[in-house]
Parts: sequence; structure tokens; C-alpha cells
Amino acid sequence: MSSSRRLFFALPLPDSLQQQVIRWRAGAFAPQDGRPVAAANLHLTLAFLGEVSSQKEAALKRLAGRISQPGFSLQLDDLGHWPRPGVVWLGCKRAPRGLLQLAEMLRSQAARSGCYQSPLPFHPHITLLRAAVRPVALPPATPGWSLPVTHFSLYQSSFDNGRTRYHPLEQWALS
Repeated sequence: MSSSRRLFFALPLPDSLQQQVIRWRAGAFAPQDGRPVAAANLHLTLAFLGEVSSQKEAALKRLAGRISQPGFSLQLDDLGHWPRPGVVWLGCKRAPRGLLQLAEMLRSQAARSGCYQSPLPFHPHITLLRAAVRPVALPPATPGWSLPVTHFSLYQSSFDNGRTRYHPLEQWALS
């Protein structure tokens, strides 16, 4: 019986941007709006993989290593609330082509490897708050941060001591 891990491909946020987002979020939302995502867990998911065996993980890593794509930059200039899953998110009004291509390649490879991929269109976002099931007053504007993307990473999601933690396992540079 092989072991499995809960995995996903994502774009990490640089530490400086993480801290800017955390400071802005603290002033933009009330404590009752939802549960803040830990700074270290802020990321933009490209492809969720679910529970993956070590054999499938190795295959997905090989496929990810074959991706050859230039880096790109995206503007974090959109904000929204999905009441049903209880998520307040930060995203981009116009996703750059490089982001859409990278997500599509990773999602396609994941699907071909047997990892279920949602039929919903890719909506690039960074989850800011969870358990936001009541109406949330969104700030009228976001700071419009720029996120330079020079690499993407494979993460493991684990639940330790009552907290979800995301651990980067490997990263791949964009050319």
C-alpha cells in the first residue's frame, strides 16, 4: 500500500507581499467577517491535485519539470466574496495569458494523471478569509499589488494540531 499526500500546484507570494497583504487585510475587514488565512498559507492555486500516491506525485513532478514558459506579472486588483464556500478572495481583473497557460498546462497534466479537475473555469485568486458565510462589506478598492511570477511550486496540505499548513515540496523556474 503506497502512501499518499494532499497536493496542489500554486504560485507563492514573496514574503514582503505576504506582509503587505496581511497589514491591508487587518484594516480592511472586521474580525467577524471571517477567519484570516495565515500569512505563510497565502498562495494562488494553479491546480488542485487532491490525495496523490507517491508514484503519481513523481510523475506529476516530471511533467511539471518539462514546462517551459516565460515568467509574467499579474496585478492583484480585484476582490470578491463567495458566500457558499465562505471565502473572501483577492484576485486579478484581467488574468495574464502566461498565468492562464500555466494553469491550463498543470490542470491538463493533472487530469491526464487521474487527478480530478473541477469543470468550473479557472478563477485565479488568493484566499484571504475563510468561514465568511455572512455578507461581507468589501473595501471599495484594492491596493493593486503587482505579483512578479518567476516560478511555481508543488505544495503539500497537512492538518497539524488543529491547523492547516501548506508545505512547499519543490519549485520550478519559469524562463
